[in-house]
Amino acid sequence: MTGQRKSAVSSLAWQVGGVGVAAQAVAYGFARYGYGLFLPSLRDRFGLSTSVLGLVNSVSYSGYLLALVTVGALVSRLGPRPMVVAAGVSAGIGMVTVAVARSTWVLVVGLVVAGMASGFSWAPFSDTADRLLPDRTRERVMALTPSGTAFGVTVAGPLALAARGANWRYAWIGFALVAFAMAWYAARVLPAGRHRGDAGGNGGGHAVTARWFLRPAAVPLYVTAFVYGVIGAFYWAFAVEAVSDAAGEGSPVAPLFWTLMGLAGLSGVFAGAFFLRLGLRLGQAVLFLALSAAIALLGLAPDALGPVIASAVLYGPAFMATSSLLALWSYRVFPEQPSTGFSATVLALGLGTLTGPATLGAVADHYSLRAGFLVAAAVALISLAFRPPARRSEDDVTRGQEAGVVSRER
Repeated sequence: MTGQRKSAVSSLAWQVGGVGVAAQAVAYGFARYGYGLFLPSLRDRFGLSTSVLGLVNSVSYSGYLLALVTVGALVSRLGPRPMVVAAGVSAGIGMVTVAVARSTWVLVVGLVVAGMASGFSWAPFSDTADRLLPDRTRERVMALTPSGTAFGVTVAGPLALAARGANWRYAWIGFALVAFAMAWYAARVLPAGRHRGDAGGNGGGHAVTARWFLRPAAVPLYVTAFVYGVIGAFYWAFAVEAVSDAAGEGSPVAPLFWTLMGLAGLSGVFAGAFFLRLGLRLGQAVLFLALSAAIALLGLAPDALGPVIASAVLYGPAFMATSSLLALWSYRVFPEQPSTGFSATVLALGLGTLTGPATLGAVADHYSLRAGFLVAAAVALISLAFRPPARRSEDDVTRGQEAGVVSRER
């Protein structure tokens, strides 16, 4: 019986992890970061300056923030499945709109709708893992889920290479078809209904108030998420632009750089083991130092192949693992309502993504794109002043154990 139960848990973990990876591949690897990958083509087609491109990217994140607020309000009532299905549908509709856009405003509408997918797709998996999986398996699946972004980026790079120039629209149609397929898959695999511990929307006795969200342990988490959003949104939006400008028009270096970044980011599937060995505190320091170095390399030498390769190889794994860091850290801060707490964490990240491309894009337009990357690298170091606890507090351990007992009893 024990063997059968382990086999059932393993099968369920693969199903939940598979949906999570697919959802993030679509929502982030295609719908959200596809803008940066195709930025040179979009710039040429719509005649946009660097500052306007940054502003468009920031505006596109408004859909992301709207979706996050919706998830925070509804996931405890409806459960995770409708949220993840909505991610696939919004990504598909938005990317089709981008593909057919003939004016800047239609492009922005498509990006806003597509951007909602990343708000819908990620946070609900904290609830799903908490609801269905035992402790150790839960944290592995939560750490695995963000690596879907790397799979999406890896696929998107060769597609962009094949669909360069006027053919970029076909790539977005292909992305949209995958998004609709993901929505169908999520509807089949994820459980219906809400988290029983959240009955009545109160987290099983835990009232969700402003004070609940602003507990002292959450402040370093929010600051780290905000900084991560600022630097991540800028890098994803302008890395290909920097490499393309240096390599020259028509060069395959930029799509290959993007693909290499995705391939390197696949190591994010080992994020759980990384944090198990180093802990969240030391792991955060290592990751943000790596992110700062990767971003600085594009500011210092975007025209040199060695630094460009090093930037991709550093950034991919560090970015993916930092997503896992936020998921695990947030679960420890908000174990009684994982999805609601993680929605607040991702909202802080979203505010950073809204801020980063517009402000750093303006710096790049006024000075240079290289200067923008160097400023972003400096911003990454701010997070080192806001660290996770060296270990869980006794209260966190107790709440986590209680959540695990409730999960196993379901």
